[in-house]
Amino acid sequence: MRIVVTGAAGLLGRHAAVRLHAQNRAALFRGEAPPFALVRLDHAGFSDPAGLRRAVEGADAVLHFAGVNRGPDEAVEAANPAIAEALVSACRAAGAAPHIVYANSVHAVADTPYGRGKRRAGEILAAAGLAHTDLVLPHVFGEGARPDYNNVTATFIDRVIRGETPKVNRDGRVDLLHAGAAAQAAIDAATEKRTGTLRPPARPTAVPELLETLRAFHAAYAANVFPDLADPFALSLFNSYRAALHPHGFPRPLALNSDRRGTLFEAVKGGGGGQTFLSWTEPGVTRGNHFHLSKVERFLVLEGEAAIRIRPALGRTVTEYRVEGGTPAAVDMPTLHTHSIENTGTRPLLTLFWTHDLFDPARPDTYADPVLEP
Repeated sequence: MRIVVTGAAGLLGRHAAVRLHAQNRAALFRGEAPPFALVRLDHAGFSDPAGLRRAVEGADAVLHFAGVNRGPDEAVEAANPAIAEALVSACRAAGAAPHIVYANSVHAVADTPYGRGKRRAGEILAAAGLAHTDLVLPHVFGEGARPDYNNVTATFIDRVIRGETPKVNRDGRVDLLHAGAAAQAAIDAATEKRTGTLRPPARPTAVPELLETLRAFHAAYAANVFPDLADPFALSLFNSYRAALHPHGFPRPLALNSDRRGTLFEAVKGGGGGQTFLSWTEPGVTRGNHFHLSKVERFLVLEGEAAIRIRPALGRTVTEYRVEGGTPAAVDMPTLHTHSIENTGTRPLLTLFWTHDLFDPARPDTYADPVLEP
């Protein structure tokens, strides 16, 4: 299935692209053909009519996340309909008839430049004569969201990490939906050919409560304590917070309690349980090379020397941490990032791994993907 993701560099586009990539990697791991041919378009792609036509040619579906929500009022109101017109024109020029899933907004009913623009864009897509899904989204948060860019969750996370006090609307409320859930709803609509209007369920949250939850995450994590992650919403919010700490917030040195008997330190606390396992890795051997969509995972070297490498799934930049057992320091893997650990020493490497949940072979949330491209 050929799927085009517009706005692929944005929050929803990236989450959708990584989820499609995950399914392709899972199929390859099983020895099967990848189910999706993924085409990613960023905002600049709409300035190139010929390139846009080539992108949609033969497409079975378009997940349309590209849009404009910041700028002068006239530009914001005009941009989203113009992007929709360009997409429809490209489909006609290519003779393509993809199922279009449009990431609409609950604000489309508002009489504002953004609301009018989103509403008009939806009307253009609905009138194009193509299979169409109107995916009406509330406040979307998630890993990779930009602070100070119409995203209160990302802005709060940024301020909490900086130790600053943000402005808070004490009477404000937001309906929160994780970007992964929104992206999956779009993918399901395309693959299952659902048409009409879809409204994924959201979590109604008071704005002050959101800020206090993030502050509690930050205080606990600074003390090496994971919050209870049994609630999927709390897990998504915590993963969004953790992602904002990467890469400069790691490794995280652990407090060592030493006396004449030796040394004791706490490897992991909280998280609601989870699973701990240990491994010996021979010199020159690399473990890992996989990513997760929601799993929280910690690497902690106890003996030996290692290089822990992390790369955004579908990205190029590799972050490397050098760690060794003499000074234990935890590195927690951000979701949507593929990661590995290599024994760079001359003796076996002893590593403690911890995840917040028990491994389920039926739903492993583990997708093989090399950090260093061959």
